Amino acid sequence: MTTLTRTSPVTPAAERGTRLRHELRAVHALIHRDLLRLAGQRAHTALMLLHPVLYLFLLGGGLAALIPRSSLGVGYQTYLFPGMLMMTVQTPAIMVGIRLITDRESGYLRELLMAPVHRSTLLLGSCAGGTLTATVQGAVLLGLAGVAGLPYDPVLLVLLLAGMILASFTITALALALAVGLRRAETFHTLLGLVMMPLLFLSGGFFPLTALPGWVRALSDANPLAYAVDLLRRTIALRVPDRAAAAGVEWAGGPPPLLLEAVLLLAGGILALSWAAHRFSRPE
Repeated sequence: MTTLTRTSPVTPAAERGTRLRHELRAVHALIHRDLLRLAGQRAHTALMLLHPVLYLFLLGGGLAALIPRSSLGVGYQTYLFPGMLMMTVQTPAIMVGIRLITDRESGYLRELLMAPVHRSTLLLGSCAGGTLTATVQGAVLLGLAGVAGLPYDPVLLVLLLAGMILASFTITALALALAVGLRRAETFHTLLGLVMMPLLFLSGGFFPLTALPGWVRALSDANPLAYAVDLLRRTIALRVPDRAAAAGVEWAGGPPPLLLEAVLLLAGGILALSWAAHRFSRPE
């Protein structure tokens, strides 16, 4: 006698739950991949961290005696510190865009696209992994806050870390938006020189934005990195009033609300990632 087993139909809710688990598993796998790369490339990570450290000690220490404290409101190393935090998170965040192109060149991206997940999920996982690794490296540089004349205040460090997460997300999203339509890493490197480096120098990380000519100042007002640096610098001033630096981003003669700067930074990252996801959703 044959016994027939009756299988219950899969409900739409169960199907959506299974689909969501697949998507989250893909995001987790891409984040784990970036963390493994970070842990396995210690020499490369150390060299990336060495760059802003040298700027902080050599440039900051050398120019501290030449730039009067009265023009910045603080010592030059203290003024430079938010810019160095931005430089620290910028490099690993940009590397996400380079990896997207090299994955496409090597054929690894084609294998990823065979996974039963949305293309935008793969991009989201890459962005999350880049944001996390960039923030981790930025957190290491926070250990030099004392060198920049800042106290090791736990609340201050947590707020700076939150600001770096926002900045890392936005830079990673911008890097993906630049890289998603490219096929060669050389083209991406050229674009970096034309786009990302000017954004860094017009961020107010090295010198006050008020010292710039009017038309350059207008460009800096549209620079997302300027809002990121200003967010970090004003966070320091909020917790340590005697370390309040010269004004950065100004609207109508005054700084925009601190929360609004954070919202604008987040919105810029979301827009860049959404545009990149739209481009990435097209068939290869």
